[in-house]
Order: sequence, then C-alpha cells, then structure tokens
Amino acid sequence: MTRIALIDYGSGNLHSCARALAAAADDPGKVRVTARPEDILTAERIVLPGVGHFADCAGALRAIPGMVEALEEAVLAKGRPFLGICVGMQLLADTGLEDGETPGLGWVHGIVEKLEAAPGLPVPHVGWNELMIPAPHPVLAGLGDTPHAYFTHSYAFRPEEDARVSAWTDYGAPIAAALARDNIFGTQFHPEKSQRLGLTLLANFLKWRP
Repeated sequence: MTRIALIDYGSGNLHSCARALAAAADDPGKVRVTARPEDILTAERIVLPGVGHFADCAGALRAIPGMVEALEEAVLAKGRPFLGICVGMQLLADTGLEDGETPGLGWVHGIVEKLEAAPGLPVPHVGWNELMIPAPHPVLAGLGDTPHAYFTHSYAFRPEEDARVSAWTDYGAPIAAALARDNIFGTQFHPEKSQRLGLTLLANFLKWRP
C-alpha cells in the first residue's frame, strides 16, 4: 500500500513538496511521487500540488487516464485524507476563470477568479502574510499566535460558503487562505515554502484522522 501519494502531473512545485513531506513524515520512505491511478487507489493520504495556470493544471490532471476517477474513488468514496496546495487547492472549485472558463473537480463549491488587490498592492500576491484562523482545525494546530505563511498567486478561490474557509489572509481584502470539507483540506499558500509553519502543517496533515 502507498502511504502518502504525491501526484505527479507536471506541477512545478512537485520536488519541493516531496522534500517537505519527507521532512514532516516520521518515515520519508512513506512518500511516493506518482502519476499512477492505482497508487492513488491504495494510498492512505493524497497530496495534489500545483503551480501555474488553472486551465493548464486541470488539463494536465485530466490527461492522465483514470486519475480523476481514482481521486474521486479514494477521496470522496473512501474518505482518504486529501491535501491540495496552491493550484491544487484551486482545482477543488467548480470553475476556474484563468485562461477562460475551466471546470474544476467541484469538491468545494465556488469559483477561482482573478485577485483584485487594493490600490498600491501588486498582483501577483507574493510573500509572507498572516493567517487568521476563525475556528480550530487539526491541520492548523500549533501554528503559533501570529502565524505567517508564504503566498504566490494571481487568482483566488471564492467559495460559495464562508464556512468552508478554515483560514483567511488579508491582501487589501479577505482571501481564502485554507479550505476544509470533511476529509479534504487545501491551502492557497505554500507549506513547502513556509518554513517551520509549513512543516508543522504537513506533520498535522499526516496525523489527521478526519
């Protein structure tokens, strides 16, 4: 059985995610980088990284025969813990508006739209921002009193229900920094670039029993 499946679909942050997961795991050998749907079906935990444009990432994921079906079986039907990172979180949406209108996985209802920053704030949003956590969540435990995470993105997830947002950040306006639904968790920020906070979050995910 694959313990932790990190999906390889051509995403640019694949290797940094693999290193961070290995550092957070009690046994680095548990992490398997894979493009095989059969590994997803037998995985105990699944991580979907993501860097780039929504349409490109959605297309690359769907181009792997049987991958979306394996994800739906493992995550939705079997309840395996799932973590989406950056575009990997955005792909949970119904629709992404980057490079046209592209369907996402539809696991967390909402859309991914261009980030509208306040005057004077550049887009893309790049750098460290504070997380505001409205209610405790096991994946966000132990991050400290003023947790800061590393962001780099031009589009943001607007969920239909604010109740799905487990962390916000402010960039001239509130941005969904993390989303949660049942056994599904996603971060707009990059845990693999967020130093101690990121390693704590990944270790929490690897222990999470939703």
